Amino acid sequence: MVFYIKMRALALISGGLDSILAAKVIQEQGIEVIPLNFKIPFCKKQNTGSLIKEYLGLQLESIDISADFLGLLHSPEYGFGSNMNPCIDCKILMLSKARELLPVFGAEFVVTGEVVGQRPMSQHRQALDLIMKKSGLDGLLLRPLSALVLPETIPEIKGWIRREKLLALNGRSRKGQFTLAKRFKIEKYAQPAGGCFLTNPEFAKRLKDLINHQELNMENVELLKVGRHFRLAPGVKLIVGRNHNENVQLGKFLKADDYLFLPQEDVAGPTALGRGRFDDSAISLSCGIVARYCDRGVNNEMKILYRQAKADKFAISPIEPAPEKVLAEFRI
Repeated sequence: MVFYIKMRALALISGGLDSILAAKVIQEQGIEVIPLNFKIPFCKKQNTGSLIKEYLGLQLESIDISADFLGLLHSPEYGFGSNMNPCIDCKILMLSKARELLPVFGAEFVVTGEVVGQRPMSQHRQALDLIMKKSGLDGLLLRPLSALVLPETIPEIKGWIRREKLLALNGRSRKGQFTLAKRFKIEKYAQPAGGCFLTNPEFAKRLKDLINHQELNMENVELLKVGRHFRLAPGVKLIVGRNHNENVQLGKFLKADDYLFLPQEDVAGPTALGRGRFDDSAISLSCGIVARYCDRGVNNEMKILYRQAKADKFAISPIEPAPEKVLAEFRI
């Protein structure tokens, strides 16, 4: 006779439907699920905590692994996806961290919402096997949504959970997930695509520019999410706000050595942040770029105010807006 012992499992939660379903399937078997979210600076903000509270009745544990993640971006062992998304290395990192946390939370195994064949880079069978092996979780990584098309894991072999109550989802179709969500009455969740900035071509181009200029750090990464970006020269960058909210945000990023650019008071236009070694040429170019995005009316020449953040007063530069070909040359 097999005795089913109630125990704990760490369930990795992204906020998407699949990870919530996987945790729910395991929770339904009487396992004490500990929902765990790893924070990196490239995921769009979601109400993951409230979703977990609503559908699992649990408090989401959140751990920041941003520093480790930035480190692997320089040269991920298994490369990038279509843009700057190191999906396989990302999963290995998160699952390795989860393995280290098993004794901390008193848990016996790890649960994810991965589905065989769902994603072309990181969820085909070979990648799933590689991720489990490299994370050090051999046998202790359970993927409930696809368990019946995968080899048995230790929790199944030892009778901690009933394998026959797991699923056999396989491939790109989402019908199985939607059916399961309906059974669990799960109606709110993040969409399966678009949650990671690294898959966005424009963001990826900006990130690659940071890495190429040895400027990759947390603050500069956060700044990538705001405004229009221009690389004026090595070590010289200009970020131009696209709306009022971004203008305000740029002001919050301002450091003592940065430069601030804005139009004269009677002209509607953007705030811009200049970071790096600004000489007269870079200042003039920045003023021209800012002028290009101002409401100029019938006037071509206008005045742009600028100062270094640590300075008390603005200087004034009469300038003509930079032509589009100049913007195209320096735009990241």
